[in-house]
Amino acid sequence: MQLNKKTSLTTRIMFGMVAGVVIGLLLQALLAGQSEVYIPLGLFDFPVKSVFVDGFFHIGGQIFIASLKMLVVPLVFISLVCGTCSLSDPKKLGRLGGKSIGLYLLTTAVAITVAISLALLVNPGVGYDVPTNASFDAKQAPTLVQVIINMFPTNPISAMANGNMLQVIVFALLFGIAMALSGEAGKRIATIFEDLNTVILKLVTLLMNLAPYGVFCLMAKLFTSIEMGLIIGLAKYFFVVVAALFIHALINYSILLKTLTGLSPIKFLRKMKDACLFAFSTSSSSATMPVTLETATKKLGAHNSVASFTVPLGATINMDGTAIMQGVATVFIAQVFAVDLTISDYLMVILTATLASVGTAGVPGVGLIMLAMVLNQVGLPVEGIAIIMGVDRLLDMTRTAVNVTGDCMVTCVVAKSEKAFDVEVFNDPNTAKTLEENKSAS
Repeated sequence: MQLNKKTSLTTRIMFGMVAGVVIGLLLQALLAGQSEVYIPLGLFDFPVKSVFVDGFFHIGGQIFIASLKMLVVPLVFISLVCGTCSLSDPKKLGRLGGKSIGLYLLTTAVAITVAISLALLVNPGVGYDVPTNASFDAKQAPTLVQVIINMFPTNPISAMANGNMLQVIVFALLFGIAMALSGEAGKRIATIFEDLNTVILKLVTLLMNLAPYGVFCLMAKLFTSIEMGLIIGLAKYFFVVVAALFIHALINYSILLKTLTGLSPIKFLRKMKDACLFAFSTSSSSATMPVTLETATKKLGAHNSVASFTVPLGATINMDGTAIMQGVATVFIAQVFAVDLTISDYLMVILTATLASVGTAGVPGVGLIMLAMVLNQVGLPVEGIAIIMGVDRLLDMTRTAVNVTGDCMVTCVVAKSEKAFDVEVFNDPNTAKTLEENKSAS
């Protein structure tokens, strides 16, 4: 236990991740394609897959994900209400919205441009044999007009129960504005929300200490079932997507951060470690939101009044990682099916994917739905999605980490422009260490 307290949270999460991958691969080798393997233990045969993979690992991983998702709605609602009611200038909310959405759309457009350029340079689909049984049932995505209408809840309690984050964000903003305009009554309720915010953040800290165990279970289950042969077969596509994700996260974000704020990209990326590890293991920007918000405020120095708005909004509409997958996948599928796309087609892909990052927010399976929209737009067979679905789970983990990095980068830029940013916290290399020590002591 003493060793556990001395070891940083990042190190423990990394250890849990590596241990999970190793155990998962060992179990995959043991199962060797069989549905079950039994180990004789005298009076009975011990079912390995049922007990470990479908039992301990599945239960542990799902409880961890559920615990994180449990925090999302109360954290976003309470934090956003606190931030909004503290805004003395109503115009500031409009500026926050305009800057945030504009930056998120800009980074998405840059992401898919980089992805298409890299894919055209490498040609991942040239020479790939098309599976004859490829099929994919594309669901209908809502129009942008319908998404805008659906942003306003008819029943805010139902929106919270269903986890409709756009509706929760809108209701929280309206509620916070009403509190700010209600004088003494609003101030009394604001103190209650501030106390609730403190309690929720303490709950986040408590759950973070369970992260290494949850990450271990998630990795062990994933690598027990993932088909390594499929990754080898799609290696070119796989590594082009990964390369584009790294270029966008390490280079594009760094250039934007340095240009727009003058802050050090190296310090920024170092402080993103925990949030990226969580995003990688959960494959969900929403599930990672408690960690992202904590990183943006306590490690990077953005004030809660800004971060409580930009982080939930980013988790809902910022899909840079997904846009990169779409760009590479579009080129890959076009090359696989020997379809020549023109420059105007690629420009249409960039425009469609950028707008779709907002237009399909909150839709289950959003990455594949968006890709189906893009493929239909340029006349490519939607069935091509079935070819890449096998490796998409692993890529989804990586692109979620990129999305979370983008959320924090935009938060820093907007907070700095609004003079709601603590540069001393950002420059202090010990803030992350102190935060982790406090968690370990909890």
